[in-house]
Amino acid sequence: MLQISEILCTEEMIKTRVRQLGEQISKDYEGKTLYVIGILKGAAIFMADLVREIQIPVKIDYMSVSSYGNATHSSGAVRTYRDLDMDINGQHVLVVEDIVDTGLTMDFLKNSLYLRHPASLKVCAFLDKPAKRKIHLEIEYTGYTYSGEDFLVGYGLDAAEEGRNLPYIGTFK
Repeated sequence: MLQISEILCTEEMIKTRVRQLGEQISKDYEGKTLYVIGILKGAAIFMADLVREIQIPVKIDYMSVSSYGNATHSSGAVRTYRDLDMDINGQHVLVVEDIVDTGLTMDFLKNSLYLRHPASLKVCAFLDKPAKRKIHLEIEYTGYTYSGEDFLVGYGLDAAEEGRNLPYIGTFK
């Protein structure tokens, strides 16, 4: 059982920020269809909420990649578990992630997706954790930035598969 030591983002804070992100993304892609790619498993909850706030046509697909496995620190080696079903050639693509910390997984993903020739490719991460960054990475849409080094759980984020279902984001001991 996880012991939460501090709540960083309440359920209300999350709802408000997701609504704002959906409005901004809708405005930026007005008149286009957006291919939204969720990175499993962590982004599933955020992505479900986000696409309901996006007011333009969206197509949804998922990928599963990880550099963590069941650990609480990155191994540095990114592994693909599930690839896309749809062709993104010539499409406007938004990669949705729960958190970007080291940047290694997202860098791997972006490089892999660029090889498929999308018309555009942007990233939306609910949390950005730049203190852990090992590589320069641009994140076009960010929910919140966390400057601490604690491991975070809730709203899709997990610790060895626990805590994803929490309606808030917190640190744990």
